[in-house]
Amino acid sequence: MQRSLSAPRTGGQILIDQLVIHGIQQVFCVPGESYLAALDALHDAPIDVTVCRQEGGAAMMAEAHGKLSGRPGICFVTRGPGATNASAGVHIAQQDSTPMILFVGQVERGALGRDAFQEVDYAATFGTLAKWATEISDPARIPEIVLRAFHVATSGRPGPVVIALPEDMLTQTANAQDPRPYTPVEISVGEATLTEFDAQLRRAERPVAIVGGSGWDAKAVADFVHFSERYELPVAVSYRRQMLFPATHPNFIGDIGFGPNPKLVERIANADLVLLVGTRLSEAASQGYTLLQIPTPVQKVIHVHADTNELGRMYQPTLAINATPKSFASAVADLPGVVPAPWSALTHEAHAEYKKWSDLGEIRLPGRLQMARVMEFLKAKLPSDAVICNGAGNYSIWVHRFFPFTQFATQLAPTCGSMGYGVPAAVAAKRVHPDKTVIAFAGDGCFLMHGQEFATAVQYELPIIVVVIDNSMYGTIRMHQEKNYPGRISATELRNPDFAAYANAFGGYGERVETAEEFEKSWDRAVASGKPAILHCLIDPEAITPTATLSALRDAALSAGK
Repeated sequence: MQRSLSAPRTGGQILIDQLVIHGIQQVFCVPGESYLAALDALHDAPIDVTVCRQEGGAAMMAEAHGKLSGRPGICFVTRGPGATNASAGVHIAQQDSTPMILFVGQVERGALGRDAFQEVDYAATFGTLAKWATEISDPARIPEIVLRAFHVATSGRPGPVVIALPEDMLTQTANAQDPRPYTPVEISVGEATLTEFDAQLRRAERPVAIVGGSGWDAKAVADFVHFSERYELPVAVSYRRQMLFPATHPNFIGDIGFGPNPKLVERIANADLVLLVGTRLSEAASQGYTLLQIPTPVQKVIHVHADTNELGRMYQPTLAINATPKSFASAVADLPGVVPAPWSALTHEAHAEYKKWSDLGEIRLPGRLQMARVMEFLKAKLPSDAVICNGAGNYSIWVHRFFPFTQFATQLAPTCGSMGYGVPAAVAAKRVHPDKTVIAFAGDGCFLMHGQEFATAVQYELPIIVVVIDNSMYGTIRMHQEKNYPGRISATELRNPDFAAYANAFGGYGERVETAEEFEKSWDRAVASGKPAILHCLIDPEAITPTATLSALRDAALSAGK
């Protein structure tokens, strides 16, 4: 596909040629007149285009694609409102360390600086939100800047890049030399570092590993599992990174995020060595920056991260290892290990604690629909490679605490806590893996943030199944209200549509569900329909979390004098 300097092309054609060169097969967009020349070039390109209904949904799809593939997810949006709508997806990519490139149409170069129609200074707007935000003024430089964007998005701590495309730049012709396809940078681990790592681990008595972040793939996960077996090492995952270690493995001890197992928190606090691989151990995972002392933890800390800027940023490590999860996992997979390990009994105890914490057991809450029984059904029904997506809200506890993820690339959830993510992520997952079961969980408030992308699923005949858990409120905020301002309900009540009728109106399949028994039958009918489906599950507002009711939270707050 490389072209010589003697073949003039429009900026739009040069741009799309770069995407082909760098292996892009899928882009997500909302069309706009500001980048018509690029849309025209896409017409003849070997790239699938997913047309979305709102730029936030398009950006979230691109981010989800980046999570699943490890390559930059690509999104095109128009200028002004299009770009600001897409900023939610950019923020997710930044906080979740996901490679992504957002291309934004821009006003003509001669109008820049005049506050022209829908003009935005994108470098200023996205300067602190993206890893790099720039504007291309010369079409001849498109290959250079796009190549750099791929490297920036995937190197060190991965993240989003935003590139503004002036409309007249895309129609201008230029001679441009195409580069070779980009190659991701993998940082290797030296022998001396491996020797010191092994020695420090062997000297420990109560070690714990926490894996997280991005930059993993299926082989890296398998390599790290093998390493953990050689050392009988207990392994936890950071917030919404359950797919990085199989929950059924005897070395798995749970996830550390919002509302974690108190015994897991205590175990990490009492460890004498904490191995952090890929994770920044940011606010959610660190329990509000209290799990490890800042700047110098009481525990010895071995921190493995691809970005040197993250090593020592908050936690002073005993041993800092600048490496990607892939290269580190590959390097440690064949270390000799120590079996039986001195901490072997502690690993077994920690796994038993996880199993007890994640056991649905006798959980029963007010109302007819018992979500515990729904989750038991899905645990038995879903294939191990099913992709489970969700946004933010208390409903997600049912997924994160109780569903046993066992394979890489089966979880799409925003660590930044962005609502509305589940449906766009499910659409992207089904575009990437059309043969896999894809399910999106959403609260009633969460769903309507980007529920319009259900239309995208219908348009492309993507039979995702959306489980809408409806308690007629912004439940998480209501929970916090009852804890801090008991009985003073403000701005959290919702009046919802019939979501099953919503699905049918778009040309999908929908059912209303009021009991777990109805859910099981509805699920089978939804699958059999072969259509995108919504199961509208009504739960009692009292059932605010798997283990608490609104009344109990309110009474506790009143008793405490709040």
